Amino acid sequence: MQTVWKGQIAFGLVAIPVKLVSATEEKDISFRQVHAEDGGRIKYKRVCSIDGEEVPYRDIAKGYEVDQGEMVILTDQDFADLPIASNKSVEVVSFVTSDELDPLAFSRPYFIEPTADPKPYVLLRDTMHETNRVAIVKVALRQRERLATVRPHGDMLVLQTMLWPDEVRQLSPSFSEDDVQLRPQELEMASTYVDALTGDFDPSQFHDEYREALNAVVQAKISGSEIVSTPEAEAPSSNVVDLVTALQASLDSAGERKSKARSGGSAKRQSTKSTASRSKSAAKKSTAKKSTSKRTAGKKATKKTPATKRTA
Repeated sequence: MQTVWKGQIAFGLVAIPVKLVSATEEKDISFRQVHAEDGGRIKYKRVCSIDGEEVPYRDIAKGYEVDQGEMVILTDQDFADLPIASNKSVEVVSFVTSDELDPLAFSRPYFIEPTADPKPYVLLRDTMHETNRVAIVKVALRQRERLATVRPHGDMLVLQTMLWPDEVRQLSPSFSEDDVQLRPQELEMASTYVDALTGDFDPSQFHDEYREALNAVVQAKISGSEIVSTPEAEAPSSNVVDLVTALQASLDSAGERKSKARSGGSAKRQSTKSTASRSKSAAKKSTAKKSTSKRTAGKKATKKTPATKRTA
């Protein structure tokens, strides 16, 4: 995996040399913009809006547009002079419990790998495991200082960037709580439905159905076969007259799904058993056939041959 950043974690007076590699990858089908008539690739040119000339990449700078429509141009030196203390170091600011962190603020995760003696790395990892703490750190990635967390993940440490507090929007409900009155029966039915769907989280049960269908369309186009359209799932009705009735129907549907899942698993196990039984039966028949062949060959071999008469 490609290294995104190299530096060190400053754990008090202990420096831990590390590198960051991306912990996730988006598996999406990418497309090119092409001309619909002949499939030619669409190309873009960087053209100046004032003189209409194409501008090479080396002459392109960053500009900040002010209210009057004027542009303030910033050079590479302007960015180099910015005070980023955490340019090559992950600065540990504090340790907190994970319950104190808002999941809305989390962004991209990176695996942290040690690049030298792993002992300080293991020390930090195991200490956070035992104390159940998460480190709040500052790090400079791609010329920008970011807030992040460092936490244990199995045998690895993971750095996950966060949004700054002013980047998380604050939104209040558009309705008044005084206008909503929930009956105890509705709360009880909703809790029953939640309990019916409660179970251990298994990520392997989920997959990107849209990406699979899109890939099937692409493969059908390549092979020239017929494209089979996927039936659209029926959307639930929004005209709910009684919440209890709707929740009861949802509860019945959840029970049917669980029953089908169990029966499907039983059928699969039964199929596996019958397959194994057939394999054993075939193996026995093969063994019996071989032993019969051996006995027949043995009888033929032991059959007496007439003695040859000698002439005096």
